[in-house]
Amino acid sequence: MKLDLLKNQWLEIVFEGRNKSYGAYDLRKSITKNTVRAFVIGTVIFGFLVSIPTIMRMIPDASEDTTIDAKITAVKLPPKEKPKENLPPPPPPPPKVDQVKFVKPVVAKAEDVVEEIVVVKELKDKNIGKETIKGDPDAELTIEPVGTGVAAVVEEDNTVYNTAGIEVKPDFPGGMEKFYSFIQKNYTMPEEDGLKGKVYVTFVVEKDGSLTDIKVLRDIGYGTGKEAIRVLNKSPRWSPGEQNGKKVRCTFSLPISLQSQE
Repeated sequence: MKLDLLKNQWLEIVFEGRNKSYGAYDLRKSITKNTVRAFVIGTVIFGFLVSIPTIMRMIPDASEDTTIDAKITAVKLPPKEKPKENLPPPPPPPPKVDQVKFVKPVVAKAEDVVEEIVVVKELKDKNIGKETIKGDPDAELTIEPVGTGVAAVVEEDNTVYNTAGIEVKPDFPGGMEKFYSFIQKNYTMPEEDGLKGKVYVTFVVEKDGSLTDIKVLRDIGYGTGKEAIRVLNKSPRWSPGEQNGKKVRCTFSLPISLQSQE
């Protein structure tokens, strides 16, 4: 007997003599219908996905701008007038008060008089100038600005310079040998056997030669850094550094070698 697998004849043969109420029988019985349905649905979805680009091309693009051809006509502009050169400056505005020309009185004959001297009474409420000008009562009264009376203040240079780039470096009176001699004479060593090392200090030599901003960069303990600050505060005034011919503030760094007596 020839079986058609697309029909359910094979299912009856397989489940002959078995429990058909079991779920496997119903599942296999409906598998052909479910397969056909899934195939149809898949075909429709696939066809829709494939046709999307074609559908998108058929839809008009509303964002496209319509171009308008505009005809441009050249307009000939009149030539610009060149500014006139060597023109006299405009006359000054009339003064607020009438101005009367001052004529220097000169002894002369009556027939030689060209300009009459103004009577003193006519000079009341009038200004005297080089020429006669009719005043304008509505003219603005201008007053030249006056100075503030404050002299220009030159800011003092308080920059702290480095000894590496200074023209004249600060120096201790008598030289650095005198300075180390001063340190040796005034420095009190702590009572600690075998103490040996260097204390590194830095300070600022002010314009008047005094030492300020004394700092200990590194010491060897036992109060050696504190003692170095005390001695430097007692230091005589130095010769300050100079830059561009002027006294300036300048940093100075140095090591102080210490060694206790055995």
